[in-house]
Amino acid sequence: MAPELPEISIPAALLPADGRFGCGPSKVRPEQVEALAKAGSDYMGTSHRQARVRFEVGGLRNGLAELLALPDGYEILLGNGGTTCFWDAASFGLIRERSQHLIFGEFSSKFAAVARKAPHLGEPTVIASDPGTHPDAVAEDGVDAHCLTHNETSTGVSMPIARPSGTSADEALVLVDATSAAGGLRVDLNECDAYYFAPQKCLAADGGLWLAAVSPAAVERIEQITASGRWVPAFLDLGIALTQSRLDQTYNTPALATILLAREQVDWLCSNGGLEWAASRCDRSAEVIYGWADAHELATPFVTDAAARSHVVATIDLDDSADADVVSKVLRANGVIDTESYRKLGRNQLRIALFPAIDPSDVEQLTKSIDFVLDRLNP
Repeated sequence: MAPELPEISIPAALLPADGRFGCGPSKVRPEQVEALAKAGSDYMGTSHRQARVRFEVGGLRNGLAELLALPDGYEILLGNGGTTCFWDAASFGLIRERSQHLIFGEFSSKFAAVARKAPHLGEPTVIASDPGTHPDAVAEDGVDAHCLTHNETSTGVSMPIARPSGTSADEALVLVDATSAAGGLRVDLNECDAYYFAPQKCLAADGGLWLAAVSPAAVERIEQITASGRWVPAFLDLGIALTQSRLDQTYNTPALATILLAREQVDWLCSNGGLEWAASRCDRSAEVIYGWADAHELATPFVTDAAARSHVVATIDLDDSADADVVSKVLRANGVIDTESYRKLGRNQLRIALFPAIDPSDVEQLTKSIDFVLDRLNP
C-alpha cells in the first residue's frame, strides 16, 4: 500500500503562472490553441493534398528554414511517425553500410539498437559514456554515418555538434537526433547532414510527425540508395518523403493540428528574434534552475560538467532525505505537473523542461514552490 501523500498547499504567490514543465509533450502556448480553434472551420478535416493544408506545411518548412538558418542547398523534410520512425527510415535511406553511434542515455541508445538489428547493415560501432556525460565521435574507416544526439532528454546532457575531425560529408554523413534541442539550442547546420526532430518539445506541438533539415549530401545519399534498388517500406522511404516534402505534403495523412501548432510556434520564435532569442530564453531558465540547485543544501545538478548541462532539460538530484517522487506528487497536486525524473534512469531526481514556451519567470516560481515543499517535508 502506497504511503499517504502529505497534504501541502503551496501559496498562490509561490506558484508558476503556468505549471507545465513536461519534457514532452511540452507546454503548448494558449495562443497556439486559439489559432488552431480559429482555423478549425476551413483547416481541420481537410485533405492534406489541398492548398489550405499545403499552405500550412509550406509555412512550417519555410519557418524552420529561417529559424535554423538553413545553409544553401539544405532542405526541410517531414513525414509521419515521429523520431522513432525516422530512426527506422534512416536505417533504410541514410546509412549505406555501417554507422557509428554515440550513446549517453536512453534515447541515444535507441538508434543504435535499430542499426544493430537491421539485416541489411553491418554491425555498428558504439561509443558510450555514463549517464550525465557524453562521448565524442571519431573518424573511423568503413563508417558512412555518424549518429549523434544534440540533447539527451533522459539525462539532461547536451553536446556540441561538429563533424568528427578529419571527415567530410563525402565520406560519412552526420545524423543528429535533435528531438528536444531543435528550436532551443544553438546549432550550425553546416556541421551535420540530417538534423531531425519531433515537434512536441521546443516546437510546443503534439507528436506523430518527424522533421529534418537535410544537406545536399544527405539528399544525394537518399537518391543513391533509392536508385540502388534496396527494398524499403513505403512508409519509411525517405525518397518518397523527399518528393512529397517538396510538394508541401506528406505520404500519408498527417495530424493537421500538429502541423498548425508547430507552425505557430516557429512563427512566434522567428518574430521574437529567431534561434538566438529562443536559446537565450532557455539560457535564462537554465541559469535560474541550476543556480538554485547549486545553492540548495538538498539539491544538486545531476550533470557535474556545467558545459554539458542542457539548457532545455534540467535534471536535478535531491538528497536522500527528500523523496523526489513525493515532491513531484505534491507539486502535481498543486497544479505544477510533469517534474518527475525519467523512469529508467532510476535516480532520486526532478526533471524539468526549459523549452522556449516556458517563461523563465515560471522557472523561478517553480524553485520557490519546491523550496516550500522541501521545507514542509524536512522541517
